Amino acid sequence: MAAAMLTLAAPTAPASANSKYAGIVIDAKTGETLYNSSGDAQRYPASLTKMMTLYMLFEALESGRVNLSTRIPFSAHAAAEPPTKLGLKAGQSISVETAILSLVTKSANDAATATGEFLGGSEAQFARMMTAKARQLGMNRTTFRNASGLPDGRQVTTARDMARLGIALREHYPQYYKYFSVRSFTFGKTRMGNHNRLLGKVRGVDGIKTGYTRASGFNLVSSVVADNRSIVAVVMGGRTGASRNAQMEKMIRLYLPKASKHGPGINIPKPGGVIAVAALQLPDVGPVPALRYGANNRIALAYAAPAPKPVLGRAALVETLIRQQQVTEPARASIAAPLPPEPIGSASAAAIDPVTTASTQPRAAAGSETGTRPEGWQIQIGAMPDRGAALALLDKAQSAGGNRLSGTAPFTMTYTKGATQLYRARFAGFSGQSSAVAACRTLKKKGFGCWATPN
Repeated sequence: MAAAMLTLAAPTAPASANSKYAGIVIDAKTGETLYNSSGDAQRYPASLTKMMTLYMLFEALESGRVNLSTRIPFSAHAAAEPPTKLGLKAGQSISVETAILSLVTKSANDAATATGEFLGGSEAQFARMMTAKARQLGMNRTTFRNASGLPDGRQVTTARDMARLGIALREHYPQYYKYFSVRSFTFGKTRMGNHNRLLGKVRGVDGIKTGYTRASGFNLVSSVVADNRSIVAVVMGGRTGASRNAQMEKMIRLYLPKASKHGPGINIPKPGGVIAVAALQLPDVGPVPALRYGANNRIALAYAAPAPKPVLGRAALVETLIRQQQVTEPARASIAAPLPPEPIGSASAAAIDPVTTASTQPRAAAGSETGTRPEGWQIQIGAMPDRGAALALLDKAQSAGGNRLSGTAPFTMTYTKGATQLYRARFAGFSGQSSAVAACRTLKKKGFGCWATPN
């Protein structure tokens, strides 16, 4: 009798108790919650994480920072990610469009990591950008730690937050949302099918994303538009892919007819600009700073104030926030956010500024600027608004890098786009790609952003 009453009370609940399960159905025209079972309890997103990675990539496309043919390089870290993956080697690259297709269909972990490193300078930095973007979208119980959804106990979300992200993807980027309905694509000689088996099977389903890890169970976010009704539904923690899909089909069948045919839609404000500041440790929960356009189409970060204030340079901004006790002193040590590799933007490297390598000589003895770029593999650890800040960053990195930076030459390089000039902080003189990547790995563990480049 008790079991029968439970079935009547929650007709879409899984047949047996499942502590991982969470589900929600949102009417996308009114915002009404049509069904909720643990929808606000934290769960592991698994590859639903790639929805945010794609949101950030769509944002970069719309802003013009990249286009569909822009190449995304694979680092050794990205290439080493476990399956599911494309299987590229370090140094190879794919187009932005291929990255999109590989994420929505095959859910390729290596492509997700490469995309995060490309947009954020490092995957850890990109994860902070993703978390900040989640706050802007009202996803207040979500924290991202990587771009792929590979297991990390600190990477959490809720069914409601994932539904909100699904609606934001559909409403904010309709020109790119169509990729979620792609049934398959061919990479090289391999045809890759979409993991979302409801596409083409359930009327009205036009995407979005599946996910699975052992800790999360089987997850699915579905967007459904039919009969002038629109819902976004989420199932998390399914025991199998088949049971997850059956649960989603049942939710769609029961709740789509209950959705409204009229309504203004859910007002999820579209954030302006791209978050590109990893200097400050953004909070995992709660409000985030206001974000405004700064130099080079990137974002200057400033906490909201009653009256508009001028956008500060990154170093000055951190100092101001420290004085206001809005960030802690350790934030000062990582105020550089490395710029993505060359394909983002067409700015030219106008000048190279070598820096004295001997630790006993002062930085003031650095050589004069030249127009010759050092040959061979290099690493970049940041880009600063003034040369002094870049030199200070090189100093810190050289101390942290230890033997990995032995025999290398620090230098700054001006990077100009329009009227904006930044100073890239780099080390040159590595024996090859492996030594450059190893140095980056060491520096990342010390909290620095870093990426390797052949010149």
